[in-house]
Amino acid sequence: MFIKDLKDCEEFIAGDNTILRELLHPEKDDLELRYSLAHAVVKPGKTSYPHKLKTSEVYYILEGEGVMQIGEESKKVCPGQAVYIPPNTQQYIRNSGKTDLVFLCIVDPAWHKEDEEVL
Repeated sequence: MFIKDLKDCEEFIAGDNTILRELLHPEKDDLELRYSLAHAVVKPGKTSYPHKLKTSEVYYILEGEGVMQIGEESKKVCPGQAVYIPPNTQQYIRNSGKTDLVFLCIVDPAWHKEDEEVL
């Protein structure tokens, strides 16, 4: 059985300027997974940098509220919502609330730095 606690994951600033903690990655955790899973935070009034991935991505909103921009489309997001982001699509998320915007990022196949382009 493999269990990893969020508090044991190193916090870092990702290339898109979100605060990340990588929970699961098949190469770093020696797991038979195709995807990676990260915990992300965007502080109130902040926005992630526009970027795109060669892979598909899903955001699952845990706390806070924000505005998700995918390509030319923009929509409000809130807890309990899952957002699909197609490969090679420009995206960013803005925290429009007064508390942290907290979400999970699922990238399939697993995230690699060379698959991300910050615009």
